[in-house]
Amino acid sequence: MGWLSAGDGYEVALVEGRVAVRATSGRAAGRQLKTLPRALKDHPEVDRLRRFAEWLERHAASCVAQVDAWMVSSLPVPTGLLARVWPDEAWQAALRDLVVVGDDPDDVGFLRGATETGELRLVNLDGETVRIAPRTVTLPHPALLPDLDDLREFAAELGIVQGVEQIHRAIWRRPDDLRPKATEVREFAGGSFRSRFALAARASSLGYGVSGGYATSRIRDGVRTVDASVWIGEPYWDGDSETGALTWQDQDGRALPLVEVGPVAWSEGMRMAAALYAGRIIEEGKNA
Repeated sequence: MGWLSAGDGYEVALVEGRVAVRATSGRAAGRQLKTLPRALKDHPEVDRLRRFAEWLERHAASCVAQVDAWMVSSLPVPTGLLARVWPDEAWQAALRDLVVVGDDPDDVGFLRGATETGELRLVNLDGETVRIAPRTVTLPHPALLPDLDDLREFAAELGIVQGVEQIHRAIWRRPDDLRPKATEVREFAGGSFRSRFALAARASSLGYGVSGGYATSRIRDGVRTVDASVWIGEPYWDGDSETGALTWQDQDGRALPLVEVGPVAWSEGMRMAAALYAGRIIEEGKNA
């Protein structure tokens, strides 16, 4: 976006998401000013740029949220769709350098580009740039990536920073020694909060749902969708509150035995429970 005239002696533009102004006359002509002159605070062009900047911010957030949903669900994404949205800077920032897998499990690499014809450009683990053009690809959840450690090491060598947390996303593996009928995990139970409201507010700020006495996360794990839930206290309780057990339910509301919880649902449920627990009150001093 270029510079727009804004009254006598000034031009405005959107620079790095903020309204910038420069003088067009006098000794400061052509120079970008550090602050917005009082005369321009309510100027129509300034107001329009501010609203446009707000829209761009919301658009970027929605792109990240959509790509994150694709990644967590590991659902197939049409290659043509990726090619269509790639020219958009917000979409590109969310998608660039995500690990992509094609029809062949060996077709895996960091996404670096997409053409209008639906061809994707990847950098594979050998450091080679390859091109693939399957009908769909997946952006796998890290719990499903067999070469995760290699991918992390290679990403560090390349200095890769992902717009959507994928390969460096915290993951938990389901233990092999679970009791067959066990239905809850208490590893992150007992985290104390000053109120149930504070605990619910933390859940909401982290992007999780709050329903009744639970913080919840809906997760697609393979061919089914499950709900992970952490008890956070009765809705109208005004005293201290603690995190409770983590459980998983199917779409009929049946509590799933832990041995039936898939790798993505397990990891994402534990991630939610850990994130809630991390906000607990931590006592200090010799009696802590």
